[in-house]
Amino acid sequence: MTDETGGITYRQAGVDIDAGNALVERIKPAAKRTARPGVMAGLGGFGALFDLKGAGYRDPILVAATDGVGTKLRIAIDTGHVGGVGIDLVAMCVNDLVCQGAEPLFFLDYFATGKLDTDSAAQVIEGIAEGCAASGCALIGGETAEMPGMYPAGDFDLAGFAVGAMERGADLPKGVCEGDVLIGLASSGVHSNGYSLVRKLVEVSGLGWDAHCPWGEGSLGAALLTPTRLYVTQVLAAIRAGGVHALAHITGGGLTENLPRVLPQGLGAQIDLSAWDAPPVFDWLARSGSLDEAEMLKTFNCGIGMVLIVAEDRADALTNLLRDTGETVHRIGTVTEGQGIHYSGTLL
Repeated sequence: MTDETGGITYRQAGVDIDAGNALVERIKPAAKRTARPGVMAGLGGFGALFDLKGAGYRDPILVAATDGVGTKLRIAIDTGHVGGVGIDLVAMCVNDLVCQGAEPLFFLDYFATGKLDTDSAAQVIEGIAEGCAASGCALIGGETAEMPGMYPAGDFDLAGFAVGAMERGADLPKGVCEGDVLIGLASSGVHSNGYSLVRKLVEVSGLGWDAHCPWGEGSLGAALLTPTRLYVTQVLAAIRAGGVHALAHITGGGLTENLPRVLPQGLGAQIDLSAWDAPPVFDWLARSGSLDEAEMLKTFNCGIGMVLIVAEDRADALTNLLRDTGETVHRIGTVTEGQGIHYSGTLL
């Protein structure tokens, strides 16, 4: 096939520039809803501008994070329910930023596919905008890459990039000491880590994505696509109230691997696993694969999506503050002398 002059067109090679332009126009209203102080330009330029003074900073330090949503994408693509992974993408980046003590300011996304489906892509990006709006973070740019031959039909990949800021000297972790209290914030489910194992366990179970969810309402696929919880505004309120020494976003590696990342040399933690009830999805996963407790704690968040390490004399006040923001809060343990994470009680 050729155009009227006999030449091959870019569209005939598999790239539809008009579809890309249509997508940009469709998502502009969603991006506009994420506007915040500091944003200087909308979508469509060669770069995005942000004014740190306009955002209220005097002596800012920038913090950057990038992430994806892993093989949870496979479930979204296979079921056609793709909007929630946009929220996941934002959460995986901005929940990391706040652990440094930073306020997320703006977000950029990368969406790559073999052939652009405008409706599907728009659902994903509208989900990204929803996550940004809930986090006080502006969606100010991104890239949609249509790459024929690189992805099977219907497949796509996602990456996210977030930039935040804090005033100089406000970085975390800082001041963690023996006797500090561990406050755990409940997760909304599996979040966006461990999905290669999740998919294997679903395969072993013999269930399809459209099967009734074994532990709740609706389908299995829909339950496993529950978006990652966003902790940004709640955690920032706690930081500003004072007494927060460190935060750990419980992602891949679970409590076992993520909590030590914010503990100083010579300090560990004691965690009481009976301090919270793990969501039933984790019991189902453990039973489906005969997973032992150590494997669960090193792979999944097991019901705790964010941990705050706080001064003992501020633990009650911060617990109340976080509950007032809508969080389900558990006092799960303390910082101890010595290395490593030690568990007591039973998880499931």
